[in-house]
Amino acid sequence: MKRLLALCLGLLLTVGASAAPDQPPGVDPHSFVAYGANVLALTGAQLIDGTGAAPRPHVTVLIRDGRIAAVDEDGSVAIPADAKRIDLAGKTLLPGYVMLHEHLFYPTGRLSYASMPYSFPRLYLAGGVTTMRTAGSINPYADLGIKQWIDSGRAVGPHIFFTGPYITAASPEFPIMQVPDFGAPRAARAEVRHWIDLGARDFKTYTTISRKTLKAVIDEAHAHGARVTGHLCSVTFAEAANLGIDDLEHGVFVATDFVKDKQPDRCPPNAEVAKSIAALDVQGAPAQGLIHTLIAHHVALTSTLPVIEAFTPGRPALPADVLDLMSASARDNYLRAYAAVASAHSQTAIDAFKHGMAFEKAFLDAGGLLVSGTDPTGNGGVVPGYSNAREVELLVEAGLTLPQAVQVATLNGARFLHIDKETGSVAVGKRADLSVIDGDPTRSPSELRRVQVVFKDGVGYDAAKLRDSVRGDVGTR
Repeated sequence: MKRLLALCLGLLLTVGASAAPDQPPGVDPHSFVAYGANVLALTGAQLIDGTGAAPRPHVTVLIRDGRIAAVDEDGSVAIPADAKRIDLAGKTLLPGYVMLHEHLFYPTGRLSYASMPYSFPRLYLAGGVTTMRTAGSINPYADLGIKQWIDSGRAVGPHIFFTGPYITAASPEFPIMQVPDFGAPRAARAEVRHWIDLGARDFKTYTTISRKTLKAVIDEAHAHGARVTGHLCSVTFAEAANLGIDDLEHGVFVATDFVKDKQPDRCPPNAEVAKSIAALDVQGAPAQGLIHTLIAHHVALTSTLPVIEAFTPGRPALPADVLDLMSASARDNYLRAYAAVASAHSQTAIDAFKHGMAFEKAFLDAGGLLVSGTDPTGNGGVVPGYSNAREVELLVEAGLTLPQAVQVATLNGARFLHIDKETGSVAVGKRADLSVIDGDPTRSPSELRRVQVVFKDGVGYDAAKLRDSVRGDVGTR
């Protein structure tokens, strides 16, 4: 009965965006398909395969029935007579992104957020995202509904790993957060069980949660084969690792481990957290000690550099073609926020951004599982599709090689979700989840934004058609 209720509520919440009489053209998911043949031969591409290996020129990838059947140099793959040949000379082939901090909602004003079940799935797919985790939900029934529509072919979008509502404690930072009986461990366990019954296998804990309640969430989730991540503040990263958390969000930018005189189960002021990261010596004993603790406890770290960049002075504004995707009010809100960040010119924010990027590279270099996301919240400066490529660009700016950055955004995410046998790299037997870039990102990582076709389960979707179908809708639906 719970499952039926969830499905009904989810579809009611999404039907207004997915079946309204004023729907623009291109509603049928099949209208976005550029290539749908059972056998496809992608030839002549430069391949960045997601494993961290150097790019390979002039590669053929053979797709049969939605799976990768062969990967080799041009001329070395036997191409069946019935195959649809696609010449990708001058283009680059990547695995589909596997992004772990995404949302199906967007900020529309102070303390206000709107569900985006119509525009966001299309934009994610248009940007090369073939698998995503919703790292926290303000409207979990709607998220569950759109996931079920995508899975059944009624809507188009990535494979979605559905995360339950945010779980926090008393006095949450935002009234949209879930406060189970003001953070009591027993109520938190019941909340986890409820959403597991409805299909959730990931949970997001939030800033004001206590160690006791966080431990209850982790234990209950693990007992049912589910995972727990956190955007934490009251609990330090080291404390969360010792409690058994699986993942931590936003790199080190929100960690309170380095705040002087941090009180147990208390969240220090945001300004103090920012100052501690701005002053962080990544090679110093405290930072290296935290890296060692996270790795020893097998805790993944989710890089979300686009949302941090949005609050950092001196960083570029969103490009004009991305602004065109936004509604007039969303665009105005973002441009005002961007101007406010620029005028404040916080040196603390600038230094924190630099040191946070260095921490992520140091964590990866030490053997930690660094994964990627974008987090389309904050001041509206993160837009699906564009920001997923921007995350990879920023990882390169942080010092990763391009193949390393692509691996973080693909295979590493798949490894965390335990689907790396199915997706995350370009290899024989895996799902044909691929992205065609109309250019060469080895010349400039910004060319990653030039997504032309995205293959999900071997079906090639026209990225331009997907984007055009929701132009002006970001912030509205």
